[in-house]
Amino acid sequence: MNDHPSIAKFTAFVQLKDFRGPTKKEYVRYVRRLGDHYRCDPATLTEDQLRAYFLFLRQEKRFGGSAMKLAKCALRAFFGDCLQLTGWTVFEEVRIAPPQTLPLVLSREQVGTLLKAVQLPRYRAVLGLIYHTGLRVGEAVRIERRDFRDTATPHPRLHVRCGKGGKDRFVPLSPAMVQDLRDWWKTHRHPTFLFPGPTTGWRERAQPADAAQRAVTHLSVSAVQNTFRLARAASGLPAQATVHTLRHCYATHLLEEGVSLRLISQYLGHASLETTLIYTHLTPLNEARTRTALDVLHRAVA
Repeated sequence: MNDHPSIAKFTAFVQLKDFRGPTKKEYVRYVRRLGDHYRCDPATLTEDQLRAYFLFLRQEKRFGGSAMKLAKCALRAFFGDCLQLTGWTVFEEVRIAPPQTLPLVLSREQVGTLLKAVQLPRYRAVLGLIYHTGLRVGEAVRIERRDFRDTATPHPRLHVRCGKGGKDRFVPLSPAMVQDLRDWWKTHRHPTFLFPGPTTGWRERAQPADAAQRAVTHLSVSAVQNTFRLARAASGLPAQATVHTLRHCYATHLLEEGVSLRLISQYLGHASLETTLIYTHLTPLNEARTRTALDVLHRAVA
């Protein structure tokens, strides 16, 4: 259906905001879906109709916490910020509890088994980078040659540009990982991307360098996710594991090696240290060290 005037106005409105591109698209998409649901201009809806729509999303569509939060933010921006409606309480009534479940973490051996099950080098390289740096998959596929810093020194770093929330950060790299990535780049020598997307004529096995260099964009997130699912199935790993699980593994395994929680929080790009604290519950080595410390304390007073 054609966009209503209010949706066109909202599209222009979000362009003025300092949102990331995907966020702007999702905000407009949620408002458009609201109009499609009622088959009218969403600006004409009442608060009770919006309240009923939130109930529909939760009870009929079975939206989870993340989707409900995005819908709430998008529609609040539309009605409250763009249309400047006042006195509505529906947004305060929609309460979204934070998830209480702990994320899945694979052992180091399981991560190794998973990566060995990945057949194509480019996917093995990008998944290995995610485990080595804790990058989100969208951050990893966008990495460019210019993002590598100090690679000729013992302390190389990776510049993660425009991460979640539009923030930049640096994460450390091991020299061995730098060499692995350099070897991978030499197979295609794309002038910009570390992980160029496949192009016409770039065969999965042959991968002619000239075809790879013609890539106009990077590897897609969905391609990495699909490859992960295939490798997970081949490895017999839990079905709950996703590409994002490698990020959890990175944080937990660093914590087990004694890296401070504050540093891990910076490497992950967390806005708050509280977000990183969850990893203290995921490492059996931390629990073992706690039990050892308790034994020492017990013997001291026995």
